Amino acid sequence: MHVLASGTLVAVMLVTIAVGTTAALLAWRERPEQGAVPLAAMLAGQVWWSVFFVFEIRASTYAGKVFYSDIQWVGVVVIPVAWFLFAMEYTGRDQYVRPRYVALLLAIPAVTVALAFTQNAHDLLYLETTLVTEDGVRLLRRTGGPWYWIVTGYTYLLGLLGSIPLLGLVNSDAVPFRGQSLGLLVGTVAPWASNALFLLGVMPTPGLDPTPVFFAISGVAYLGALTRFRLLGTSPSPNHRARRLVFERMREGAVVVDRHGYVVDMNEQAADVLGVDPDDALGRPADGVIPRYDRLPAEGHSTRHLTVDAGTASRQYDATVTAIEDFHDRPLGRVISFHDVSDHLRQQQRLEVLNRVLRHNIRTETNLIYGHADLMSAADDRVDAVKEGALRIEEISDKARDVIDIFERGRRQGESVPLEPVLRECAERVHERFPAVDAEVTVDAGDAAVSPVVTAVFENLVENAAEHNTADDPRVRVRATRVSVDGGRDDGDRPEGSAPDRSRGDPRGVADGERVRVRVVDNGPGIDDHERAVLDRGNETALEHGSGLGLWLVVWGTDMAGGEVRFEDREGGGTAVTVEVPVVDEGDGGGGGDGADSSGDGGGSVDRERHGGGDRRDHEA
Repeated sequence: MHVLASGTLVAVMLVTIAVGTTAALLAWRERPEQGAVPLAAMLAGQVWWSVFFVFEIRASTYAGKVFYSDIQWVGVVVIPVAWFLFAMEYTGRDQYVRPRYVALLLAIPAVTVALAFTQNAHDLLYLETTLVTEDGVRLLRRTGGPWYWIVTGYTYLLGLLGSIPLLGLVNSDAVPFRGQSLGLLVGTVAPWASNALFLLGVMPTPGLDPTPVFFAISGVAYLGALTRFRLLGTSPSPNHRARRLVFERMREGAVVVDRHGYVVDMNEQAADVLGVDPDDALGRPADGVIPRYDRLPAEGHSTRHLTVDAGTASRQYDATVTAIEDFHDRPLGRVISFHDVSDHLRQQQRLEVLNRVLRHNIRTETNLIYGHADLMSAADDRVDAVKEGALRIEEISDKARDVIDIFERGRRQGESVPLEPVLRECAERVHERFPAVDAEVTVDAGDAAVSPVVTAVFENLVENAAEHNTADDPRVRVRATRVSVDGGRDDGDRPEGSAPDRSRGDPRGVADGERVRVRVVDNGPGIDDHERAVLDRGNETALEHGSGLGLWLVVWGTDMAGGEVRFEDREGGGTAVTVEVPVVDEGDGGGGGDGADSSGDGGGSVDRERHGGGDRRDHEA
């Protein structure tokens, strides 16, 4: 390629200057966004170089060309420093953008500019400068001295170091980050590649450095990144630090071990758990830092709790091992996290003791009270009151045991029971205990299976609807249907009278799949408004509380199954309770069976305050 005519070259450079200036102004306008100032400085350096390159081409004297060639060095040395600082800020590595580091980075550029303006006194920057004519254009041909190659190597080093973190964004899942990084890399590689070819002497015009010409490509690429891909408007700068913050501030202790079994990193929580100084632990063998390290699994949860002495007491931890692999699935190491379960284990122990007291001690005592009451004089009106009180105590005890059973079942993940046998058995119990109640079950849910925690929920709802039904022709209708879920629903969309969702996320958004909806309808007196108000509020106080545990059992059980429960008054009297829970794949669990509650006595009835009765329509189900 022959050198462009002087007029054509100048025209191209004017376009380059215009594009570069526009991009620099757009970047400057984005202050104080991360990377805005260094990007504007880099673009300004390109414009500076381009402007005085034009002056050099247009100069008619040797002295003029030398002066404009030397002054270009200000832009030349600003570009790599600004590029490096921009890459560090843009990718969230701004710990390197500190005044002392910036001063160190500018040391070599400052020396270079000083040598450029004092070149007549030495030959460190240039050994020789001559004026040549190429295709009618007079150009300077300069032979670099020792410092010339030092600053050239420094420039390419900063360019490489700045490009490395951007290369990591090329495969980013976020399309804007991919576009931004590609635009930045194209804008950087184009002029540097042309400069490398010039330095290697393969350009057809040895006296013309084409780098400023290729700034036109840089300007267009940077403009595209700023406008099309919202460079500086959407920035990955938080990502790098956020990952570190998550590791350092996570509630669990975490230790990183390399493939050779040495500790390479740990957060403060892990140091507290293990009682070590991080500075002393790093670099040591993991088996000398982590108790029972050799018994940890290669990956997954440890089958036994890790006990760590803490002064006069000890604490228990669940240890989880996560393997770290490279892109070729080769092992790099693993992360060992420690979750404190001491309080949970103590709570579990207390529940077990409470469960034993409720199952045995209270029942034994109430039986004694009831038996001694039989020995009292039948003429004493207080005998019946004593017996009724003993039965109420036993009923509350049974209900509390049901609640504990629900919590125990909730801990066993993956189990399931078929829905239809559960509902059929509920109806059979009603027929046995309340023969006058017309109980009917309709199941249109196929072979759907559900979490076993809802077994007690359905038992309580159905038996309660029968037990407290004071209508002349008491009826209970249970209908189960299978429904598809398209997405989640906020509590703000919850129908009036439904229990608030306190599950881990909106239960309707657990999975965009199938759920079962069980609707229990009766023609009894309904649920008292006071009871519903307690459920809507989500907690009880000494002055405002429910009359028992039954409704809480229904709400908690449905909540633990990832479902939702709604209580509605029926027009004409009665209550309609709708429970909606996810369908559980029977192949995932070991529940199965006939769906019966095997936990002792089975469920009792829901304790509900009833108000006036009424009739209802038979077709309601």
